[in-house]
Amino acid sequence: MLLAVCYTRKNMKRVKLPLWLQHFVAVMGGGGICLVAFLDSSVLSFPFITDALVMRQCMERPARVLYYAAMATLGSLLGCIWIYWLAKKGGEAYFHRHGGRAALKAKRWVDDHAFLSLFIPAILPPPMQFKVFVLAEGVFQVPLRTFVLALVLGRGVRYVAEGLFAVKYGQQARSEERRVGKECRSR
Repeated sequence: MLLAVCYTRKNMKRVKLPLWLQHFVAVMGGGGICLVAFLDSSVLSFPFITDALVMRQCMERPARVLYYAAMATLGSLLGCIWIYWLAKKGGEAYFHRHGGRAALKAKRWVDDHAFLSLFIPAILPPPMQFKVFVLAEGVFQVPLRTFVLALVLGRGVRYVAEGLFAVKYGQQARSEERRVGKECRSR
């Protein structure tokens, strides 16, 4: 069975995907990755998990790198669109009440660089805070077309790159992980 485990950078604790979700991903493959990416990009937060799933699946089935990257991108897009719409509908009122000068500066930057303000964070791996940029795009009324294009290109580049790196270096990384794990346990 596919096991998705990763370490959070802050405290190096293991983060595990719930067992029912691990089983779902193992059975559904790309569909499971899409679901995890949707949940991670919307209501829940699974730091590193979507990335780990994409890399693991790509290592097991190298010919499907583009498929797994596309499914992760689709799930992320769907989850982010949900957050975007919520922010677009309710965020403007909150912004005007509580924004302050820093928020006005952020609004100007997003207005001037709408594509880049989401594309760059979409490429960056965890622990980069991403949802705040999605919220800003909705609150500041960035056109949906710009939002979707920036997100699909950014996440697509990220997940394809992770998949390709996993195929090329995955076995070496797995060997190194085992070695480090043995050293940690022997202490």
